[in-house]
Amino acid sequence: MILGGNATLYVKDMDAAVRFYTEALGMKLRFRAENHWAEVEAGKDLVIGLHPARPGREPGTAGAVQIGLLVESPLEEVLSKLARRGVSSTGAVTDAGPGMRFATIRDMDGNEMYLWERSDSRSGGKPSAKPSTRRAARATH
Repeated sequence: MILGGNATLYVKDMDAAVRFYTEALGMKLRFRAENHWAEVEAGKDLVIGLHPARPGREPGTAGAVQIGLLVESPLEEVLSKLARRGVSSTGAVTDAGPGMRFATIRDMDGNEMYLWERSDSRSGGKPSAKPSTRRAARATH
């Protein structure tokens, strides 16, 4: 059901954040979509997503770091399965552009995480199980 994920960090200045994580910490820049999104690799098993700050997600505040989980099935199927397991979701599924859909869930303590479904148009709209190498700007996460 879950294929992988990342920790999303909301930042004030994308250029400064990319420089910090790549130059100061020595992480590898995996992908950058101008000032909308960047991914850095923290070793072989963790990807940190850098996202511009937005209301409710100001750097250095509660909610400024989120966990995102890539799912292998359509979000509606995953949410239904999770609901049967007692996992609550908040709000509707969000379409953030071609091939990018998101849903928010909460853990047992109320901490938010987001699920994302990435469709590959070459596979007839079915979610792709391959790790992301390109990412469109994300409107809500």
